Amino acid sequence: MSRKLYKLSLLFLAIVLISSCKREEVNNYNVDVDKVEIKQLSPEMLKVRDYVPANAVIAHRGSTFWTPEETEAAYRWGREIGADYLEADLQVSKDGVVLALHDDNLKRTTNIENVYGENVPATRKAYYLGLGYAEADADKMVEADKKNFIPNLPSYYTYEELMKLDAGTWFNQTSIEQARPQYAAQHQYISTLEDLVMYARGKRLKRDGNGERVFTKAKTGKKVKSLSGEADLVQYTFAYENDAQDSGNRPGIYIEFKEPWLNPAGFEQMVFDELSRLDMNIITKPAPANEQFYVNGKVNVGNTNGKVILQTFSLQSLGKIKEVFKGQVPMCFLLWKGNGATDISDDSPEGYASFINLGIDNLAHIIGPSITGAPNNYPELLTPWQAHLIRKAKMAIHPYSFDTQDQMKKYFGDYNYGNAIADLTKPPYADAMFTNRSEMTLQYYIDKGVRNANAPKAVKNPNQLLKELGY
Repeated sequence: MSRKLYKLSLLFLAIVLISSCKREEVNNYNVDVDKVEIKQLSPEMLKVRDYVPANAVIAHRGSTFWTPEETEAAYRWGREIGADYLEADLQVSKDGVVLALHDDNLKRTTNIENVYGENVPATRKAYYLGLGYAEADADKMVEADKKNFIPNLPSYYTYEELMKLDAGTWFNQTSIEQARPQYAAQHQYISTLEDLVMYARGKRLKRDGNGERVFTKAKTGKKVKSLSGEADLVQYTFAYENDAQDSGNRPGIYIEFKEPWLNPAGFEQMVFDELSRLDMNIITKPAPANEQFYVNGKVNVGNTNGKVILQTFSLQSLGKIKEVFKGQVPMCFLLWKGNGATDISDDSPEGYASFINLGIDNLAHIIGPSITGAPNNYPELLTPWQAHLIRKAKMAIHPYSFDTQDQMKKYFGDYNYGNAIADLTKPPYADAMFTNRSEMTLQYYIDKGVRNANAPKAVKNPNQLLKELGY
């Protein structure tokens, strides 16, 4: 090898080593994590954060594993299994009913294609006549609806039309091992926010002799404007009854706001007002300060100032919630790694810290990061250094979503992340768990000895519980 070539080789090696060191320095997040600026919750925000119990079990959509999600069956099961919160996604019907519904396409969880096909429901004229419109005016309203109609989108249907859909049978077709004839035999409805609250209070739907829910409706004289155009805001009066299987648990509710474009302008205020009407808004009606999260072995979160937690992935929605709720109700900013407008694309310390700071600027108290692991295999957004940043901000951590004991053990710190990392936050890395297996998460917390002394001491057999509930 010539001297010149030798020198060039040494130079190349030096460049490689320097570059490697730089990459290691940049990628050593366990070291770099403390170099980024993190804002912190104010004392007033810390007080609201602590409205929420530690190690809370959040029944994701009631249950996606055991029942058709976000239905009466799901929420009765979540309440009776002993979850601290019943979780739901919020949308709105054409006539202004706040729904507990995840998908913005009704095809997955209902039989809408068989009921309505691709057209405005044939019952739409009868609906308008039922609100007191003259026949000619009802015809005009139907023609206007046809111009704006998009099949399968919830906001293009009145709630009376949505009540015609079967939200239970699909589960038996996709979850064969958990299928139960009663999910199809008993009409499972698309739930409302009011339904969610009533289930949490130990109620169930009151049904007529044909097994259909009992209700009346009337015009309010107000209008609601959404993707489906302007429509009458209708007041439905639903009938409920005491649930014979109610054991006394009173969970709170954990409600998610979607991207604002899906719902009417002013939707956040609409939810604020609905919570007030249902005595669930602690801004207009605070709970007694001495209410405990658990009383005599029963969940009592629904009677405390932690009875409602708000959540969203959307930065735009987060800002709108800030304007209406002003940080006075616990708020979770959910994180997702992706290329969407409000997703985390840069999950380095700088990028992650920027989202935490956005959360604090918009009066969020909680960060809700995705976790990895089967069956969902979501992006990993809760490594020890990421938890460290959240802890520095004094925010709570509510990860989603737990389906296995392995996930619970990993993020609580039994193994893997339980290995100490110098100068970083020690486990656990979760203050609560969004779970599709509430029975499993409750048992895990009980076995760890971290559940409140007054919380339920045992978990019912989930299959036996479903039988007791009539499924």
